[in-house]
Amino acid sequence: MTDSFAVNKANWDERAVLHAASPDYNFADFVADPAYLSGVVRFDRPRLGDIAGLRGVHLQCHIGTDTVSLSRLGASMTGLDFSGAALAEARRLASAAGASIDFHEANVYDAVEVLGAGRFDLVYTGIGALCWLPSVARWAAVVAGLLRPGGRLFIREGHPMLWALDETAAPAWPRYPYFEHAEPLVFDEPETYVSVDRKLENSVSHSWNHSLGEIITALLDNGLTLTGFTEHDSVPWNAIPGQMDHDEAADEWRMKDDPRRVAASYTLQAVKGG
Repeated sequence: MTDSFAVNKANWDERAVLHAASPDYNFADFVADPAYLSGVVRFDRPRLGDIAGLRGVHLQCHIGTDTVSLSRLGASMTGLDFSGAALAEARRLASAAGASIDFHEANVYDAVEVLGAGRFDLVYTGIGALCWLPSVARWAAVVAGLLRPGGRLFIREGHPMLWALDETAAPAWPRYPYFEHAEPLVFDEPETYVSVDRKLENSVSHSWNHSLGEIITALLDNGLTLTGFTEHDSVPWNAIPGQMDHDEAADEWRMKDDPRRVAASYTLQAVKGG
């Protein structure tokens, strides 16, 4: 059997360096402006509320732009990712931006063993994370394991309706599974999603979709209570090239032809009982 995590790690190790060098991730703005926040965190600032003083962990933190942003809002942040190359860039960013963040390299499914149970007030997951995990139930158990009683999950994620679309078709249509599936979807894409000239050598990736019902049920089954859920007609990247317009004010992309047709992302909040 192919080790999907090994395939994806090779892919993301290579992407990390390209992403950090790209203007799309705005490393220079983080260094130049101590108040600068990532577009993803800015989008959800009203829903995040006051997080000052919270012990937070950012799962699948990639190169750390959202992690640094949460730190700038006053949370004491830990970041976890399976890509050592991504964490090297995240540490470089945090150092240059003056942020004190504890980064750990590990598979997200091992987060409780690596970081400890019940240590966090906030578990945060950003855009484009759950699609790299084969089981959303295992992920929900990790979230519950990391949170203290009364601790909070905050997630902004691409909508499974969007992940089901074939973005290469015009118009895009539902080609891929909406519900969780055992075997991964295998893609061979020589380009990443930011503006770079170089092609990827490790261009193969494995991904999975998870329905909203499966995500919410997994959280409920692990003792969390849903406290907020908002669906959005936009995402922070050009998910369907040629068929989306860029909203410069929000730094978000939405469908050109009646964006009400597609739920593109969502923000979910939940609290651990006890």
